[in-house]
Amino acid sequence: MFIILLCLLTIVILGGSYYAYRIAFYASPKNRDQVVKPKDPQYDPYREEMRRIYHQLNDRPCEVVSILSHDGLKLSGRYYHIKDGAPLDIGFHGYRSHPITDFSGGTELSFQMGHNVLLIDERAHGRSEGSTISFGIQERLDLLDWVHYAVERFGTDVEILLYGVSMGGATVLMASDLDLPANAKGIVADCPFVNPLDIILSVGKNTSFPQWLIRPFAILGAKIYGGFNLLETDAVQAVKRTKIPILIVHGEADRYVPCSMSADAEDANPQMVTRYTFPDAAHGISYLVDTPRYHRIVKEFVQKVLE
Repeated sequence: MFIILLCLLTIVILGGSYYAYRIAFYASPKNRDQVVKPKDPQYDPYREEMRRIYHQLNDRPCEVVSILSHDGLKLSGRYYHIKDGAPLDIGFHGYRSHPITDFSGGTELSFQMGHNVLLIDERAHGRSEGSTISFGIQERLDLLDWVHYAVERFGTDVEILLYGVSMGGATVLMASDLDLPANAKGIVADCPFVNPLDIILSVGKNTSFPQWLIRPFAILGAKIYGGFNLLETDAVQAVKRTKIPILIVHGEADRYVPCSMSADAEDANPQMVTRYTFPDAAHGISYLVDTPRYHRIVKEFVQKVLE
């Protein structure tokens, strides 16, 4: 009887962990490069402008580049050249999102500033290989690989700015304490979460599963089937140790990543972090809600870190 109960418990644990992995972390190789339009009515007033800037970037010629990650995955990116010797802005998009949608506004500003731009397809997204999304845990190491690629390609004197939106924002923050070369001059994180497990539990509130049940299955699913430790690090730990200036922007009406989450990163190291919030801005559209203010904030930060 004991053996039967033990087998049943094992089946429940493995089955529940696999279900959690498939829901939260697994990315099917099918239709990865398709753009999913947000359905939330919060975005309705901005859809025309969203279409304009999306097509503006999507139609812009670029060079498709690739690297081999630290764990052997072929990762892809889009490089936009403005001029030789210019600073390089590297952008990391959000969870199950697309670099063209997440950076269609931000690249407008980058191009205005005369910067070259490299937009990354995160692992398990777009043209990049992999089947597991790790909420920034593995992605932060991919960021380090991309920075090394940039230095090798563009020279040891290239100035690099790291940008991230949503999960990409968490990724750049979690990478802020890594052994980045001195070329990395600043980090801009838009609507980032700071703790992978916390955002999973936050989103999980909208399901019928209680958090006490989601937590262990998410941790085990990540470890058993995804091959990574969901608790390995978080943005707060990284930001506490960083020596790189950080700018955070966040919409106060964000229903996906609560605005309060990014405040934890600011509190972790107020000497290195500057944070601005945008009233009435939903997830990832602070740029659209008040474009002049967004431009001003980012330009001032960039001028300061590159001076």
